[in-house]
Amino acid sequence: MSHRVRFDSLSQKAYLNLWRTYDRLKAIEEEVFTRYMLTPQQYNALRLLRGVHPGTMQTLELGTRLVSRAPDMTRLLDKLEERQLIARNRRSDNRRVVDVGITDTGIELLVTMQDEVIDCHHRQLGHLSQDELEELIRLLHRAREPHEGPASSWPVG
Repeated sequence: MSHRVRFDSLSQKAYLNLWRTYDRLKAIEEEVFTRYMLTPQQYNALRLLRGVHPGTMQTLELGTRLVSRAPDMTRLLDKLEERQLIARNRRSDNRRVVDVGITDTGIELLVTMQDEVIDCHHRQLGHLSQDELEELIRLLHRAREPHEGPASSWPVG
């Protein structure tokens, strides 16, 4: 007896395929980050902060640039600060504004992880051609475009 999977709509089928793909690719990513006692979201924050080093980024801006939303940004940063991977400073002219920067220890960790992260992404999507990857990026951007705010700083290409 064959089990035929039915979907309520083509949109549902596409969404569930996207979700299943994310689940499979996430498992590969978690293997790497678990070895370094990081979540993918913490890694993403460190990567973004390295991009502005030696400068800093405001906490709110960092939150908008993360790949996925951080419901508790303070806790995410607390854990990174405990490990001395980041430093936070409150502005004296406005105590509500917190600037975050990556430390030398944070940069060293990213350098240590670099080859494994590159290999992880190759294991996830290395079977696709450059043209297929570019088309996938374009389609994913197109799918999320109406759901991103007008001030989204997520890179298009």
